[in-house]
Amino acid sequence: MTQPPPPPPNQPPDPQGGFGAPTPPPQAPGYGYPQQPEPGYGYPQQPPPQQPEPGYGYPQQPPPQQPDPGYGYQQPQQPQSPYNYPTAPLGAPPGPQGPGGQQPVQPPYGYPAAPPQQPYGGYQTAPVPAVAPGGKKLSVQLQIVIAAAVAVVLIVGTGIWYANSESGDGKNEQPLSSAGTAQGGSQGGSGGGSQGTGGGGSEKAPAETQAKLAFQLPKPGVPDVTDVSGSWVTDKAYVKTGVNSLVAYDLTKGTPAWTLPLTGQICGTSRHLTADNKLAILFEATKRVPPRYYQQCTEVGVVDLGTGKLLWSTSVTGGSAGDQKARFGEVTISGKTVAAGGNDGGAAFDIANGNPRWKPQANDQDCFDLGYGGGAGLVAVRKCGPYDSQYVLIQNLNPMTGAPLSQYKMPSGVKYASIVSTKPLVVAADVGDSAGDGSGISDFFSLDEKTGKLKAKITADPDQYAGRCRSTKVESCTKVLVGNNRLYVPTEEHEGASGEYGDETNEVIAFDLATGRTAPEKADAGDKYTLVPLRMDGGSLIAYKAPPYNKGGRVVSIDGVTMKETLLLENPADATVNDIENTFSPDYSEILYRDGRLFMSAMILSKPRASASPADKEPLAVSYSTR
Repeated sequence: MTQPPPPPPNQPPDPQGGFGAPTPPPQAPGYGYPQQPEPGYGYPQQPPPQQPEPGYGYPQQPPPQQPDPGYGYQQPQQPQSPYNYPTAPLGAPPGPQGPGGQQPVQPPYGYPAAPPQQPYGGYQTAPVPAVAPGGKKLSVQLQIVIAAAVAVVLIVGTGIWYANSESGDGKNEQPLSSAGTAQGGSQGGSGGGSQGTGGGGSEKAPAETQAKLAFQLPKPGVPDVTDVSGSWVTDKAYVKTGVNSLVAYDLTKGTPAWTLPLTGQICGTSRHLTADNKLAILFEATKRVPPRYYQQCTEVGVVDLGTGKLLWSTSVTGGSAGDQKARFGEVTISGKTVAAGGNDGGAAFDIANGNPRWKPQANDQDCFDLGYGGGAGLVAVRKCGPYDSQYVLIQNLNPMTGAPLSQYKMPSGVKYASIVSTKPLVVAADVGDSAGDGSGISDFFSLDEKTGKLKAKITADPDQYAGRCRSTKVESCTKVLVGNNRLYVPTEEHEGASGEYGDETNEVIAFDLATGRTAPEKADAGDKYTLVPLRMDGGSLIAYKAPPYNKGGRVVSIDGVTMKETLLLENPADATVNDIENTFSPDYSEILYRDGRLFMSAMILSKPRASASPADKEPLAVSYSTR
């Protein structure tokens, strides 16, 4: 791609507009790894990269040229798509009213969306005229007959309306999908999956739900702020990012099972694993040294979490990096492909041997792949256009070739976008920086991954909803899940039923991806608890319930359709154990649950202070178990 112009004076090269931690963070957020320390995310300010990312505050007017769809794959000027595209350019958004000429109106969170003709589950009778058209008064018996007939017509009409209201275009939809994505957690696949009605997950309530503290892992010493984001659970081990290493620990005892030394610090990992526990990572070519304590994130590799072996590692040149190694900000897995993206462009590799599938390429539309969402599909967030008028494309790709299968052009005012799920395709964005709360989300976009058409736009009021995406990272959203053809979003904490101090609670609300309407069912955390969705388990949600100060946290399974919960694990209310649990804030920690075991871990390490403090003694990770 052609080299982008430099940013204006005092403009940060890669602004953090999303899920940023306070300074200093208790534990740093995010599942994506910083390509380099980012301002406002608990890192010291670093010199900008050679090719800076354009900053905020610039208009998003697309240029008249048709953008290069990527990787040398050429689209005709007027696409003749097998997916029945309109004559407008590929992926052009529908009119302002959305699909079918209508945009669903969303009620306040927590309330069911009812048909406009009558309340949900009931009907209204029309008034029966007491006078016939000829001026004669109707008999009482005839009025009764007419009223009954009108009632029958309304009931039948209501049923027809409700059946047809499941999609924005008036066509009947299939039953809600039972499969979903684990986008809120570090493991689990995404997928549209088989049809079902919620439930059906592998996590079952144990005979004893009361957990005990299983083990704690001590924090390693570091000379400066160090990102250790990344943790996974396999059948045999708990795996955690270390300092210039990846370390596996015994599930029961917490003793090291294997250690994989690396040339430098891990700077990105895939939240998806393959079926045989292969993990994609990014890491630095050399170790960090003072005083700058920073290295570029250029190396891509795949690790076997069963053996602890680095199967291969490589780097590529091209894009805005020219003859230098391309720098990457995040990495993901889809099928047999590892894909990495960043400000220098995107690249993909064969997961078996590391052979490149495509590399960053210069193009005359100034397009580059900022990053990818993986899992069941591979979706690129692609930025195009000159520096002062960039726009964002969402491209569903063939993971073997990089050729776009469909694309959707994000609305004006979108500078970044995050992939919540690839199948079904759900995108989050902060349109016009309107969220204003650092969440990176003002709206969700439900897209048809085959055609690129918008199915529904779901507005997420930042004062009501608590999902989080790091806006400059493509696959970094937390707390929001997709499954059963629904989007699940937690609400912000609010006052509980008693109205007492410290009585905050919240709910998880579901949105229909076909219509954008809220579902009538919701999950309540209960007074003094806060629901934090972690991942999908079949058609159910696995969620952590953050506790009040004098209780232990809980893990529950929530049926994705009925929203009824089942207790899986409850931590001790013992003050000492509770203090340890409360050091791991859900917003700034990684939380995993699998088969009766709960793992909580830090994501940022800091240099120990001269005088020991309680924070210096907090563990790197802790495990609770019902087994």
